[in-house]
Amino acid sequence: MEYKKNKVVEKLKKDQLVTCVKLNITDNIPAELAALCGVDCIWVDMEHVPADLGQVNRAILGAKAYGAESIVRTARGAYSNVIRPLEMDASGVMVPHVMNYEDAKQVVYYTKFHPIGRRPIDGGNADGKYCLLDTADYIRYSNEEKLTIIQIEDVEAMEDLDKIAALEGIDMLFFGPADFSQSIGNPVNIWNEKTLEARKKVAEAARAHNKFAGTVGGLGNVKELYDMGFRFINLGADVCALSDYFTQIVSGVKDMGLLG
Repeated sequence: MEYKKNKVVEKLKKDQLVTCVKLNITDNIPAELAALCGVDCIWVDMEHVPADLGQVNRAILGAKAYGAESIVRTARGAYSNVIRPLEMDASGVMVPHVMNYEDAKQVVYYTKFHPIGRRPIDGGNADGKYCLLDTADYIRYSNEEKLTIIQIEDVEAMEDLDKIAALEGIDMLFFGPADFSQSIGNPVNIWNEKTLEARKKVAEAARAHNKFAGTVGGLGNVKELYDMGFRFINLGADVCALSDYFTQIVSGVKDMGLLG
C-alpha cells in the first residue's frame, strides 16, 4: 500500500516556507477552516490547552480532510504522551522544554523506530494504515515522514545546542522566544537582545547540521525570519484572530453610537 508524503517535509526539503497556525480551539472545525484557507500545517497544543485525545484526533482528521498537515505539541511525562499523536497520524510531534542533549536523546528514543530509536511498534492505528502497511514500510515511512521537533526555549539548552542539532533523529529545532526570555529573567520584554541572539543561533545550528528551523512570527517579520534561515513559521493563532474580529465588531457598533 502506498502512503501519503508529508507536505511539510516535502516543502522543507525544497527549502520552501511552511505556513502554520496554532489552534487553541481543539476540534475539527478550526482545523478544517485553516486547511480550506490554504494553511500548510496546524499546530495542536497539548502543553497548555486542556484538550483530550479525542479532540486532538478530530483536529488531525479535520486537517487531513482538506490537505493540511498537523503538528501536535505534546505534554511532557510518560512516553505515551509523545507517541499517541503519531499513532493518530499527526504529521509530527513537538516536544517542549528540551533542556539538554540527554533530554533530546530521550525524545528521539521514543519517537523514532529502529535503527534510530526504540519507539514502541504497533501499526494497527491510523499511521500504520490499520496494519495494512508492511512493517518494514511502516518503520521506514514513520522515520522519514513523521517529524520529531524539539523546542529550544530555555537558556540551559543553549549549552548543548550544537550537540542537540547534530543528533540523528531530530528533524527540527523550534525556538520559543517567550519562555526563553523568561529563562533569562526577562519575561516582560520578550524581544530583548539575548533572546534575539539565541533565536539567530538556533537557526544557524539547525542549518549547520542539515536540520530544519522553526519559530513563531507574523506578517511583520516573516521575511526577516525566512532570511535568517527559518522555514517553518507559526504565523498566528485562532484565539488571536477571533479576539481581533470580535473587538472590531464591538468597536464598530460603539462608533455608531448604538452602545452605552
